[in-house]
Amino acid sequence: EIVRSPPTVRIVHSGHACNVEEERYSERVYTIREGETLELTCLVTGHPRPQIRWTKTAGSVSDRFQDSSVFNETLHIAKIQRHQGGRYYCKAENGLGSPAIKSMRVDVYYLDEPVVTVHQSIGEAKEQFYYERTVFLRCVANSNPPIRYSWYRGRDVLSQGSDKGVEIYEPFFTQGETKILKLKNLRPKDYANYSCIASVRNVCGIADRRVVFRLTNKTAPASIKLLVEDPIVVNPGQTVSLVCISTGGEPAPSLAWTSGSGSLPEKSLMKEGVLTLPAIASEDAGVYSCIASNNVGNPAKKSTTIIVRALKKGRFWITPDPYHNDDNIQIGREVKISCQVEATPPEELQFSWLKNGRALRSSERMVITQTDPDISPGTTNLDIIDLKFTDFGTYTCVAALRGGAIPEISIDVNISSTTVPPNLTVPRGKSPMAVREGETVELECLVSGKPKPIILWSRADKEAPMPDGSMQMESYDGVLRIVNVSREMSGSYRCQTSQYNGFNVKPREAVIELIVHYPPAVEPVWQEVRQGLGRQVSMNCRVLRAHPSRVLRYEWRLGSRLLHAGTFDSRDDTDYIVRSLAREGYGEYTCDVINEVGPGRCTFLVTGKAYPPEFYYDTYSPLWQNRPRVYGYKLQWTQMNPSGVDRIMAYRLGIRQTGQQRWWEQEIPVEGNIQKGELIAHNLTELIRPEVYVVRLTPITRFGEGDSSTRVVTYSGTIKSDLHCTPFHCSFEEDPICMFTQDKNDDFDWTRHSAATRDTKYTPNTGPSGDRSGSKQGFFMYIETSRPRKDGDTARLLSPKFNVAPKNPYSITSPPAYCFSFYYHMYGKHIGKSHRRQKGQSTSDASPVWSLSGNQGDRWRQAKISIHPTASFQVIFEGIRGPGIEGDIAIDDVTLEEGECPDPPSNRICQSPPAIFYISTKHS
Repeated sequence: EIVRSPPTVRIVHSGHACNVEEERYSERVYTIREGETLELTCLVTGHPRPQIRWTKTAGSVSDRFQDSSVFNETLHIAKIQRHQGGRYYCKAENGLGSPAIKSMRVDVYYLDEPVVTVHQSIGEAKEQFYYERTVFLRCVANSNPPIRYSWYRGRDVLSQGSDKGVEIYEPFFTQGETKILKLKNLRPKDYANYSCIASVRNVCGIADRRVVFRLTNKTAPASIKLLVEDPIVVNPGQTVSLVCISTGGEPAPSLAWTSGSGSLPEKSLMKEGVLTLPAIASEDAGVYSCIASNNVGNPAKKSTTIIVRALKKGRFWITPDPYHNDDNIQIGREVKISCQVEATPPEELQFSWLKNGRALRSSERMVITQTDPDISPGTTNLDIIDLKFTDFGTYTCVAALRGGAIPEISIDVNISSTTVPPNLTVPRGKSPMAVREGETVELECLVSGKPKPIILWSRADKEAPMPDGSMQMESYDGVLRIVNVSREMSGSYRCQTSQYNGFNVKPREAVIELIVHYPPAVEPVWQEVRQGLGRQVSMNCRVLRAHPSRVLRYEWRLGSRLLHAGTFDSRDDTDYIVRSLAREGYGEYTCDVINEVGPGRCTFLVTGKAYPPEFYYDTYSPLWQNRPRVYGYKLQWTQMNPSGVDRIMAYRLGIRQTGQQRWWEQEIPVEGNIQKGELIAHNLTELIRPEVYVVRLTPITRFGEGDSSTRVVTYSGTIKSDLHCTPFHCSFEEDPICMFTQDKNDDFDWTRHSAATRDTKYTPNTGPSGDRSGSKQGFFMYIETSRPRKDGDTARLLSPKFNVAPKNPYSITSPPAYCFSFYYHMYGKHIGKSHRRQKGQSTSDASPVWSLSGNQGDRWRQAKISIHPTASFQVIFEGIRGPGIEGDIAIDDVTLEEGECPDPPSNRICQSPPAIFYISTKHS
């Protein structure tokens, strides 16, 4: 039998479902209460066993929350939350046909606490000084499914029309069933307790929720005030307290602080409207708001800004006389010195200038100015109008904040005959720079001039970030140091002078070339090659990239032994072929492709290991319960790529009871060659129920052991208190026909079939038209007498072994009686013989215990035989073909029960022609 079947899948559920609506528009909806456990299991069939993957789609986003290849994969979500609702897909694929996909929509039900908000409108009538006060009460809660709301005043239900002063309506702008209560022109009786009850009609056992609001003539929205200035300017390290107090509102409002940045600083403390920020830092600066809410009207909100003083990043630059096209400073010309700092708050910034340590005042020749903050904030300039020799010296600008407590920043600028604009050069031999991947490299630009400016580094050849991820890096000494160089860093790097701490002139720049050498990158890096002895093996190693790419050598080795070497000419790959694989040819082959940096390596593991077997799962666990304590299982599998390596000679079968360490092993010999997709079977017996077993199967070839597969065998029968009452029963509905097997030494096989077996075109008057119960879908076993069968051909079907287990273990002297019964159908004029034998060690020692021949009419009849075995035994059904094609023999509903048969039918019926359907028993 050849087995390859595409996947099928269905989703079954356990866990805490409220209800499951089956197949509504081919979609199943699983309803669950928030906080319960969701459990969906994907049951698959298909051979080879399909891989399973659960996915979830939420809107357009496919959220692959779990990727799994565990069989019968159960999706388990404990304490499910509302956002985890949605459609869950189970996808099974095994490479045959298209994948099987089933989905289930999970609907999470919940009901939050309802909230009542109150709004009031006051209309003013013209010319008259009376107020019409109308109050709206709105009730809202989050839920799934939608809520039904009801309102009460005290204990009285309020409904539309029940009170002229009350209207209940749904606002047009809300989805769902939000109910608004409108109290027109408030009357004394309207001051009362109002209850809103939110109900989801007890779905999933979710109880109604209720909220009460007390409306009085003092009900009013919240109001607050802040007892702080705005803005608050503080020094770093200070403790800041923001005080917010409620100035009105009934019911009493709750106060909360929020920060404009989203979250309050971690160290902040809040108590009764006071927010305390200890040891404040620059990153805590920003807008802070106090919000007061009491569900009446809109919440009240007031804000203040905290500014933390700071001075940082002091820099200077020198600008030569702008009216002369010359970058140098010269006597008799103008020169300007500029200083810049970052100051918070900017309005507190003040600068002072010193010359050689003495205070400098602004004069006609020495003009001190502050730049327009919009153009260049935090900048001061000293203009020396007509440079004289006596002006040479050290100028210092000092930046400070008026509030004090922040350290000043001082910047010294030297003006002398040696103050010259910068120049940039690349030292000899420093471009191009060749370096190996993984090393550290220093790119160097020599800066001359005084003062030496900050150097800016960037990529010159492409818009690409620098090694630290930024587009531009600063260097104070002209050196760019790159650690752990990678091949992507090859290219041109530009160094250029900035105006900072130097001259405000056109930037000087230079370019350095960086070349990164790396060993060849090759493919495949690792590959397994399986092959049988005497066959050819080809291996190919390809170079993807290398630098330098000239003079590439290659070396093929098996282990440490050199097999073949050479150099690449025009090709970028090299082959190695083993014409006829010998036993010593198995092992790890390597191909090293080498440049001056080092080798890149392809590795091929050549092995004769057989591929793993693939267990056949698409059968239920066939059990028979002829003994109280044991069960049996028909293990079935196919072999993956059976001709991929040498012939499989045997399988090593290992069985281990779960929870125990020890494996029991035996060998299952294999005759001949296994075909692709051929179903192989082995009966596991003596399994103790209800234990679970791990089964391991390993193919064995001349090479040795192949890849194993393991699976679990679980007992799924029911355990009864009196196991002697549990008969063996087989109606052939499932494919592993209750551990029945075909005799290997007969002429043809019994076949499992359903509906009419006969081909009514040729043989309209033979075989059953349904199984014993009359079902066209039900199965039975039969022998087909059409060609190529000839007169006298025999088919034998062997039952599983039955062990003798008497009710009274001490009465073994008188052998126990068993009643064996089955239904048969013998119809057609060419009916042959049919026997039932009881079997000992070989078919020859089987003794016939029942036989029948000839046409018995188009109906099922029952046969019952009492047998008295003295040891474990098997039952054989033997059918022999008659003289023509009109006549099939079928059997169904085989039973073995302990005890004599009640009133058994006659054992032998002899008719002419003398042809028999035998049944025999065989003792072991």
